[in-house]
Amino acid sequence: MEILRAGSRPSNKGPEDWFTGAVRIDPVIQTGAPARVAAATVTFEPGARTAWHTHPLGQTLLVTAGCGRVQREGGAVEEIRPGDVVWFPPGEKHWHGAAPSTAMTHIAIQEQLDGKAVDWLEKVSEEQYFG
Repeated sequence: MEILRAGSRPSNKGPEDWFTGAVRIDPVIQTGAPARVAAATVTFEPGARTAWHTHPLGQTLLVTAGCGRVQREGGAVEEIRPGDVVWFPPGEKHWHGAAPSTAMTHIAIQEQLDGKAVDWLEKVSEEQYFG
């Protein structure tokens, strides 16, 4: 058993290659093999968002605060709010982030396949973000 105390792991700034705007990532679950699950609490300031990306084994988002946006390739931009759960199937190209004027926090859960949990792609344009 391992207990990771609140505040014992530092927050990280979302890398500019993967995000547009101000994003903070706080680790929740970081396991080693043979476990594959990873989770983080991600806070997006208004207008902040991920780049387009995919996950080899899919991703689940649990929205905990604020108002956000999600979009899968070929779909409409959709609003998400606290209590919403979003599932992206394996390989589905998508992005997620805050609404233009409201921050959003979610817990992102995904599994690793051969040590990789995400494939980052191009940035989301302003035109795509505003739908």
